[in-house]
Amino acid sequence: MRVTQTMISNNMLRSLGSSYSKLDKYNEQLSTGKKISRPSDDPVIAMKGVYYRSDVTQVEQYKRNLSEGYTWTESSDDALDKVTQALQRMRELAVNGSSETNSVESRQALAAEVKQLITHLGSIGNTQVGDKYIFNGLDTTQQPINMTVTTSAVDGQITLSGTFPTSTTYNPFQVEVSRGVSVAVNTDPNNIFDQTTLNQLVSLHNGLQTNNTAAIDNAIGDLDKVLNSVLTARTKIGATENRIEMIDDRLGSQEIIANRIMSDNEDADIEKVITDLKTQESVHNAALGVGARIIQPTLLDFLR
Repeated sequence: MRVTQTMISNNMLRSLGSSYSKLDKYNEQLSTGKKISRPSDDPVIAMKGVYYRSDVTQVEQYKRNLSEGYTWTESSDDALDKVTQALQRMRELAVNGSSETNSVESRQALAAEVKQLITHLGSIGNTQVGDKYIFNGLDTTQQPINMTVTTSAVDGQITLSGTFPTSTTYNPFQVEVSRGVSVAVNTDPNNIFDQTTLNQLVSLHNGLQTNNTAAIDNAIGDLDKVLNSVLTARTKIGATENRIEMIDDRLGSQEIIANRIMSDNEDADIEKVITDLKTQESVHNAALGVGARIIQPTLLDFLR
């Protein structure tokens, strides 16, 4: 086969184009830090990258869910801490009021404070995280307690009316913290904010208001039961927080592993890329030198 100058030039240009393409590839890897910039560069790496990136995104979402879980449990524990303080104050008032040395007026003064504490407990029961009520199960948009305190004009006794949490309406609010794993992060308001429990506190007020020492003594026992219910609820919150912390630690490890695997799959080996780039530059310069010698002769050169 006859080889012409045109064929030599075309082959040289095609080879130089291929060399430029490799230089561009190495420069792109060096500037982006990635092995590929489009799926067509390496479909296998691109497909694996989709799965690995999905794993990283999933772990990050679970960590955001855990953040919400922390907010709910910490807010619930803080609210129940305020409930504990109010109940302990009521018990102090009840013990004080049970003393025979108290006059009718002094017991009525204690009753006035108990009334304020009952109203305070109702407001704690409507605690919100953001715009969500934390003591109303799944119905987080509905205020759990709509309480009205009515005072009798005859003897000063009070009664409660309105809506309160019930055992039949409570469903736990759960957050997904891992694939197929959910954790309940709210607190059951029954035996704390339900109407029966609050009416036991009302009995203390009415006993103090009417100078009924028997009712006051009974109310002390009821207060102890309510305090035990609050303590049990706070214990469950503590157990939930411990579980969330362990899951958070495990997700942290999974996030590190997922990011490392994704990096191994997608990130370029910079040292290797620099070496390949310099090698390709040497090859390209050599090709340019050879090409310059090939296309240098003209017809006049052969006529000399």
